[in-house]
Amino acid sequence: MDTSLILLMVLGSLLVVASMGCEDANQAPPASTGSEGDASPANANGGMGLADALAQRRSVRSFKADALSAEQIAQLCWAAQGVTGERMGLRTAPSAGALYPLECYVVTADGVDHYDPGSNTLSRHLEGDVRGGLQAAALGQRFVGGAPATFVLCGVVTRTAAKYGPRAERYVWIEAGHAGQNILLQAVALGLGAVPVGAFDDARVAEVLQLPPDHAPLYLIPVGAAR
Repeated sequence: MDTSLILLMVLGSLLVVASMGCEDANQAPPASTGSEGDASPANANGGMGLADALAQRRSVRSFKADALSAEQIAQLCWAAQGVTGERMGLRTAPSAGALYPLECYVVTADGVDHYDPGSNTLSRHLEGDVRGGLQAAALGQRFVGGAPATFVLCGVVTRTAAKYGPRAERYVWIEAGHAGQNILLQAVALGLGAVPVGAFDDARVAEVLQLPPDHAPLYLIPVGAAR
């Protein structure tokens, strides 16, 4: 084979590898927390490797008071429900029929924010610190009130029921587990602690967070720097 042709083939291979590296480093669309316009990029390639995150994941129930940064909150929201396929709107967690019945809220000292996967933004849903009320609704578990941020996954079962009927509730719960594990692993990758909480009074959580009637709370995940 001609030497010049070989060189062209090698250079072409190197360019492909280089372009793949750039693609892996791409970031997800910017997220904003609280008020519109505070851009906090969620890095689609951020954190440690999956195997390390799996090995290091533990339930953490004691947190420092330090607030999470806007970037950390954005990254955790993206891990739970971020859009990874723009053409079809596919997300980080699988969903039966790609119907996406989950809604994600973030409870901090500043208030309650709602995550919009389509625009990858957070908008203020409720002003003020309701963490004490959320703790009471979670059967008094102190780490719910003490965590700087608690991620609340809610399900809108009717979205899935339109296609799957009585199986919908099961599918929504399974999906909440997928999204919850994403949050837990992303927390580890960010050097944070987290704990999944399923023991709470559904009606009281909905009341404290002033959730829409069709948003059923399924999962509470307090997150923060481990004490």
